[in-house]
Amino acid sequence: MYIPIILGTARAGRQSEKAAKFMLAEVEKFGLKTELIDARDYRLSATDNSEESNLAKKLAEKITRANALIIVSPEYNHGYPGELKMMLDMLYDQYARKPVGICGVSSGGLGGARMVEQLRLVAIELGMAPISKAVYFSSIKKLFDDTGAITDESYYKKTEKFLNELVWCAKALAAKI
Repeated sequence: MYIPIILGTARAGRQSEKAAKFMLAEVEKFGLKTELIDARDYRLSATDNSEESNLAKKLAEKITRANALIIVSPEYNHGYPGELKMMLDMLYDQYARKPVGICGVSSGGLGGARMVEQLRLVAIELGMAPISKAVYFSSIKKLFDDTGAITDESYYKKTEKFLNELVWCAKALAAKI
């Protein structure tokens, strides 16, 4: 089973990359194929779509192959980054009935909860099937040490529950009825 992780911000100094790398390692430990799809690699100028077809084709290949998706994104001003929205909007049909799990990241105590709720609505509109579980990476600057290791052991169990639901959903939606 292939479940890529979308890192939803291209901002310099992004703390979300720590959470995305943690999720990448956990997905691999779970026995799944994965890779990091970085919003930095799919940036478009808001007024220039000249590269859109090549970027969209590259993204479409990954999304089409995926059994499910994980999005790791920070919360910026109660929402998700614009570059994530632009990246997601490059495609539509490829998302149909794909389960998606969302991981929120914030410097505060809510772990991107408001962003997760907003992004679930966008995912539904794009035809995805958001799972009910989410992983909230709160106080991100304290949550990882200088080497990038997580400092709160409870995230291993949270991630396991999250992945169990995402994989179950992927299998259920792939079943031939």
